[in-house]
Amino acid sequence: MDKTDLNKRLMLAFFLSFIVFVGLEYYIQQNKPQETTPKQNTTSVKETPLNTTPQTPTKVENTPAPAKANSAPVVATAPIISTITSKEFIIEIDHLGRIGQFTLLDDKYNTKKNEKLKIFDNTKVKPLEVRFSDATLNQEAFKTSYTASIKEAHLDENGKVEVVLTQQLSTTTLTKTIVFSSNGGYTLDIKLSTPADYFITTGYRPTADDTEFMIVKGALIRDGDKIISTIEDGESEGDEKFKNASLVSAFDRYYTSMLYNLDKGMHISILKIEDDNPLIFVQGESELRLGGFIGPKDFKVLNDINPQLTDAIEYGWFTFLAKPFFAITLWIYNYVGNWGWAIVLFTLLIKLVLFPLSYKGMMSMQKLKDLAPKMKEIKDRYGKDPMKMNQHMMELYRKHDANPMGGCLPMLLQIPVFFALYRVLLNAVELQGAEWILWIEDLSKLDPYFILPILMGASMYLQQKLTPTTITDPLQQKIFMYLPLILTIFFVTFPAGLVLYWFTNNLLSIAQQYFINIQYEKHKAVEIATHKKHKDK
Repeated sequence: MDKTDLNKRLMLAFFLSFIVFVGLEYYIQQNKPQETTPKQNTTSVKETPLNTTPQTPTKVENTPAPAKANSAPVVATAPIISTITSKEFIIEIDHLGRIGQFTLLDDKYNTKKNEKLKIFDNTKVKPLEVRFSDATLNQEAFKTSYTASIKEAHLDENGKVEVVLTQQLSTTTLTKTIVFSSNGGYTLDIKLSTPADYFITTGYRPTADDTEFMIVKGALIRDGDKIISTIEDGESEGDEKFKNASLVSAFDRYYTSMLYNLDKGMHISILKIEDDNPLIFVQGESELRLGGFIGPKDFKVLNDINPQLTDAIEYGWFTFLAKPFFAITLWIYNYVGNWGWAIVLFTLLIKLVLFPLSYKGMMSMQKLKDLAPKMKEIKDRYGKDPMKMNQHMMELYRKHDANPMGGCLPMLLQIPVFFALYRVLLNAVELQGAEWILWIEDLSKLDPYFILPILMGASMYLQQKLTPTTITDPLQQKIFMYLPLILTIFFVTFPAGLVLYWFTNNLLSIAQQYFINIQYEKHKAVEIATHKKHKDK
């Protein structure tokens, strides 16, 4: 196969594969089973005890398994016994010693109805719920209310509030001492007066974000070897176990309910609940001390608590690239103070890093464009003999110092860069409520007037016009002609931050191509003058 149009074909393959990838993700999400909401008993404030059938441990030796979580209804109207309020959030603790709700007060997190955001579903398992392995004790625990040391408290900035929760059972007394901080972090101490096997959960993942398209939700575990595993919704086997895990997180796109022990580690069991979704349980001890965090996965907040907690920010397949990309973008943001301009400057930085490769590739494409008539002659003359045709093609390339593969490497490098940055801009909670200019009031949401997608499509069309090509196949030409329109339609549904990156990338590519076109014309003029000089001699 002739390699002269390989760069264009590679770009075409990239865009088409991207469209197929996006379409496949959309199809999978649309055909996933919907979560079933348990029936609620709204007339009762007691909860039916859960099934306590133990499971056989697989990875953690001598670890009893927690109760099955999907065999009883969860009452949405559980009484609240303690309320902690800060400038940023409200924490409500219910009568079973759980965090019944966590409400974010910052306006940028408000729902579409402009209501304060509650990050947990009342019909799901709550954070800090304790389950005993002994069936009788477990039933008693779900019928016995806790008492709280304080009913209401206010958290000042950089302050702390301690709440002591006590549950008096027939054979043991369970005491939870929770010290809340104003950043959403907390420490948890659990003590039993007499030993009993139990587990404590992060609760069902936050349900504050209803985005399904290309979003990862579920459970994240960093094990004793610091290997991070993600069990997505719909993929839990129900018998996953991890020994000495330092961090576990139940998460959606932007929010997390997290428990951690960075020194001793924790033994973790994953339960499979409705729709094969994961539910995290930490094995308890007579005296257990854990760290915890609930709230947005804000890099700075998690980093200030402990840099290791930033591992809870998950970017999917391209995390290895996405993490440093976010770190660089955050560094730029700290200087310019605006996420939109930080994205623009990061895109410029990527262009500068790749420019030497792009320059060589684009110069090769210019040469190939000029050689197109001679290449066509070779095809016409030796088309029936591929071996001879390729030999003459290679001679032509060598004679004119043209590399048909020269334009491929920059394009190949852009593919992982694009997908990694896509994940960053899709999952970075920092972009929520982040303004750019004029009409862009939230970079995490789509452009309300579709101006950026239209500009992106127009810039892509102009870029195509400036870029040299040797493609002569009518079908491929038509595909390329309609590609800007197709991509514009796709980008209409993307966050404004991502469209801003792609639009900026196109503008810089146009400037780069324009510069290279001028340089090539100068190069050609010098070559013609030199050739004429030698000819005159």
